Parts: sequence; structure tokens; C-alpha cells
Amino acid sequence: MRELLPDLERWRTRGERVALARVVATRRSAPRPVGSKLAISEGGELAGSVSGGCVENEVYEAAREVLRGGEPRLLTYGISDDLALSIGLPCGGEIDVWVDEPDPDLLERLAEVVRRDDRAVVLTDLESGTQRLLGEGEDGHADALLRGGHSKIVELEGRRVFADVFGPPPRLLVYGAVDTAEALCAAAKAIGWHTTVADARGKFATRERIPSADELIVAWPEETLAQVQPDHATAIVVLTHDDKFDVPLLVGALSGEAFYVGALGSRRNQERRRERLLEAGVDEGALDRISGPAGLDVGAHSPAETAISILAEIMAVRAGREGGPLRQASGRIHAEVS
Repeated sequence: MRELLPDLERWRTRGERVALARVVATRRSAPRPVGSKLAISEGGELAGSVSGGCVENEVYEAAREVLRGGEPRLLTYGISDDLALSIGLPCGGEIDVWVDEPDPDLLERLAEVVRRDDRAVVLTDLESGTQRLLGEGEDGHADALLRGGHSKIVELEGRRVFADVFGPPPRLLVYGAVDTAEALCAAAKAIGWHTTVADARGKFATRERIPSADELIVAWPEETLAQVQPDHATAIVVLTHDDKFDVPLLVGALSGEAFYVGALGSRRNQERRRERLLEAGVDEGALDRISGPAGLDVGAHSPAETAISILAEIMAVRAGREGGPLRQASGRIHAEVS
């Protein structure tokens, strides 16, 4: 949605009405994930994409019809193998696309949510076309959808509803401003995540050493956690190899909602750290949340390879995947995460 904002603002300034097409469901391989959007102005301009090009023209015509007074509609497109190959896919798929003319006030409220990196969900009834925008804390069902983190069709009060989830990008907190921290930040930023690196040692946590971090914090572990306030969309990685940093950071991380908590170190070091955490009062069951040694078994050696291994494990945990070879996976290749 963020990439559409400049065009939406330009069209609004000109007084043009806007139709919006959204991918609400996919089956098999699909060109774009659920939640992808194509905006069409009253003047005929386009922004965004729902299919990478193969059905865009048909969606455009449906949107133009909606702007001429037609009813909102749910469209289903089968992507043929030939079309799929032409846009770089190995096999065909099927997508459901909802096309409507959103209420201008709702669209402006949504734009403000996106600008502020707030969390909200837009609920669209796929029969009546009615829409509601609910912010975090306004509704229990909406909060559960926000915690789930991805857009999908749900049933609410016996109605099929598309829940379009909006929120800030996932966050990565790295404690320990070492070379692997820079490599982790560079990789995470490449996929759109917000990155923070913290260290109590000011000479380590410098912009010269960690240029890729969105934020640099010079603070002890407890102060860092109080400042960052990790939530359910935060991954935490500890790289310091020093009990005076590792133990308090992990104690604090395990008391919060971070979806991933990882720590570097040999298996022997992990066992020794485990004893220190038990001594610090951490429940033995909570220790199972720690991914240590952090990362997938890909034979990493260099800091950059180690960073890719760790980030791959973080992504697998976020998607609820095992992280093994795709050829051995029985589910869909593309996970539905936002």
C-alpha cells in the first residue's frame, strides 16, 4: 500500500475518484501474494499490480466499470501455464480479486495508518461490499488478525470477509555490534525489515562499523529492551558471546513477545549459557524458545554467510516452516505472511 500513496494523493488532489483491486485469495503458484493491490484513477491511470501483468487489463476494465457506477465484484482468474511461464512462474495458478470503489474517507484514514506505521485491518464483506477499518485495540477479532500478521478471507458472523492487514515492517533487534550484525542488517533491510543494533560498548556501535542499521543504540541490555519494546513482530538475535550482555538480554527477551530469540555460540557455550539463565530464574520451558546456535545448517563460515543462515531461520519461524529443502516440503511454496 505504501508504494501507492504518492499516486493516490496526486489523484485525490485532482479530485478524481479511485477504484481499488485487491488479491484476496490465491491457489497454486500465483504472480502476487494475497493483499497485493492495483489502484485505478477516474482518469485511467494505474498504480500497483495484482498479477504481474497477465490479467491486469481485465481487472482494469472491471475497475473502470465500477467507477461508472457498477457494483463491487469478486473476480476469479485462472493463470494458464503459458501465461505463468511468461511472467517467470513454473506452473499455473488461480487468484481471486476484489474490485470496488473505497469510501474516500476510509481511504484517507488508511493512508494515514500506513504513513504512521500503525496497525489496522480493513474488513470487506465479499457479498455486500461494506467496509470497516479497525485500529489496534478497537476490536478483539481485529487484534487477533493483526497478531496473525497476514491478510486473508475469514468468516465473521456467518459472512465471508476479506481481512486486509496493515502494519509496520517486521523488526530485527541485534545485540552486539560485531561484523555479523552489519551483515544481518544489510540482509534484513534488503527484504524490507526495520533493523536496530545495540551494544553497551560505544566504540563498537558506530555508524562507520554498522552503516546498514536503521537505528544504533548504545545501552546495556535492560535499557535496550526498554527502549525498543520488542513485540510479536520482532526478532531478537544476540551476538555478544559475553554473559554480562547475553544473560540479561535473553532474560528480558524471553519475558516478552518476540517471535524469534536467537543466540550465537557453540553447543558447549549454549549449555553453559542455559545454566546461567536457569540460575537467573528463567523457567526451563522458556529456554526452548532460544534458537541456539542460531541459524539454519547451511555450512556458513563467513559473517555474511552466518547472517544469511540466521535470517533464513528467522523467516522460517515467522512463516511457521521447518526451513528444510523445498523439494521435501508438502505444503505451498509461498507462505502467506505480510
